[in-house]
Amino acid sequence: MSCCQCQGIESMFDESTAQRDLKAFRKNGPSKTTRILIENILRQDIKNKSLLDIGGGIGAIHHELLNNGIEVASAVDASNAYLSASGEESKKRGNAHRIKYYHGDFVDLAEVLPDSDIVTLDKVICCYDNMIDLVRLSAMKAKQLYGVIYPRDSWWVKALKPIINLLPQFKGIPFRAYVHPVKQADSIIRNHGFEILFLRKLIFWQVVIYSKFE
Repeated sequence: MSCCQCQGIESMFDESTAQRDLKAFRKNGPSKTTRILIENILRQDIKNKSLLDIGGGIGAIHHELLNNGIEVASAVDASNAYLSASGEESKKRGNAHRIKYYHGDFVDLAEVLPDSDIVTLDKVICCYDNMIDLVRLSAMKAKQLYGVIYPRDSWWVKALKPIINLLPQFKGIPFRAYVHPVKQADSIIRNHGFEILFLRKLIFWQVVIYSKFE
């Protein structure tokens, strides 16, 4: 991958981190924000639908949705270790034949990835420097629902960003966390024919599901 940030993701989210997260998922299920996103997607008619999970990590979203109605899923991630961990869980659940994995930078791969009924980005926007292309291209892939979890751009969240970036800086890893303008991201999504179906704001994160209007 030529993207410096994606190279940083590969280093930051390595095999030990992936296995730790997979173990936590198997024990406790999805994290709080991910659970909120999943539960509210499941309130929609997703039977026999398709999913594109961008930056899905160990696959909490696609594992849960594959077991609760969707027909097929595609997952793309810049961390090979996380894709391997997700594949391990897919085999355990008997869903390996229903999911296709792509390793790399979503923005570079977007052209070859399938359009899907549902597109999700769980804590991905904050891990990518080029927010405009990430949101624009991912919104173009969504035919019905577009679900995202990303930071609020409040002052206290922005104040935490330098602290969060201390560890990768110390390790010499070219990964940085970002707090992108919420209004700009929302505008890009709406410009692709979506309106907000669900919104939950937490102290740090916000969980948003958009629905494409007719």
